[in-house]
Amino acid sequence: MNEQFFLPVFQAVESTGLTKLKTGFYKLAIRYAVTRAEWNFLSVEEKMESNDARTRLHNALIDSLNILARNMNKAGEPVEWRRILGDDRKVIGDFACYVSAWLGIRQR
Repeated sequence: MNEQFFLPVFQAVESTGLTKLKTGFYKLAIRYAVTRAEWNFLSVEEKMESNDARTRLHNALIDSLNILARNMNKAGEPVEWRRILGDDRKVIGDFACYVSAWLGIRQR
């Protein structure tokens, strides 16, 4: 997955008028990206202790994304991005990291 894959998906999410749901997803994406990046510095024991919490956060992130897509669909907004993103947990996690990076960069 790369910029060419994630950028159109991010732009579709960014375009929604459902600000509260979008912001909720963005906040979870940032939390997940931090958790995932910190994984680099954890010992095996720390990873084992943290794994359930990380999985719960990942599940909440995916739920938030699905809720956003469902509500965008109800509002008549395009949701093809959700099909394109797919259901692979790793890809969705990568997307969260991408979103987090973009949100950080655009605030400079």
